[in-house]
Formats: sequence, structure tokens, C-alpha cells
Amino acid sequence: MGKRILRIILQVFGVALILSGGLWTLQGLGIVMWPAESFMLADRSWAVNGSITAAVGAILIWASTRIRK
Repeated sequence: MGKRILRIILQVFGVALILSGGLWTLQGLGIVMWPAESFMLADRSWAVNGSITAAVGAILIWASTRIRK
């Protein structure tokens, strides 16, 4: 039961990190200009931060598949 819960937690956090990292990347590249008053818009450092965040999310999802039942 404990391993199943751990897998679910890793997957939920992984998806959340991928989605938020993707948004940060798109905002940093100036592709998504929402919300209009955001400080992240067209700032390349946020594109890098978002890419790293999304990669960490992908690693968490990958790690969740490696947990044995």
C-alpha cells in the first residue's frame, strides 16, 4: 500500500511540475503573454527555470514507474 501511495504522489507532483514548468517556459519565451502584468513575460531566465522545472517533473514521473509493486 505504501509504494502505491508513493507512486501516486510522485506522479501528481511530476505532472504539476511539468505543467507549471511548461507555462513558465512559454512565458519566458514570450509565447504566452498571460497574465499581462506577470514579471516573467519575455524573460529568458524564466524559460530556463521552466525547462528545468519541467525536466524535474519528468524525472519524478519516470521514477514513479521504477517503483516495484
